[in-house]
Amino acid sequence: MTSRAVDPAWDPIGPEAGRPVSIEVDGQTYTGVLGQSVAGILLANGVASWRTSSTRQQPRGVFCGIGICFDCLIEVDGRRDVRACLFRPRGGEVLHAQDAGPSCRS
Repeated sequence: MTSRAVDPAWDPIGPEAGRPVSIEVDGQTYTGVLGQSVAGILLANGVASWRTSSTRQQPRGVFCGIGICFDCLIEVDGRRDVRACLFRPRGGEVLHAQDAGPSCRS
């Protein structure tokens, strides 16, 4: 049987995988490794939710983890509606839990 592991020489994440990266979310600092998504860093640090739903203010975090849904939205350096499962920080970004915003119901 042949191994399907990526050859380390061809792995684009491998050379930086051990390099730590820090993000600040609502004043709290979290550490992960370069290449991890914001959602990955938060989940690895025990944070399961970082916003609330617009209708019932229920906690939301990662649902699909691949950028299809919009449950993991977070604000990055003043930019709203960033999907935490897709955004890979380089370090030093300031993030805020995104408020629910206006409800669709009137």
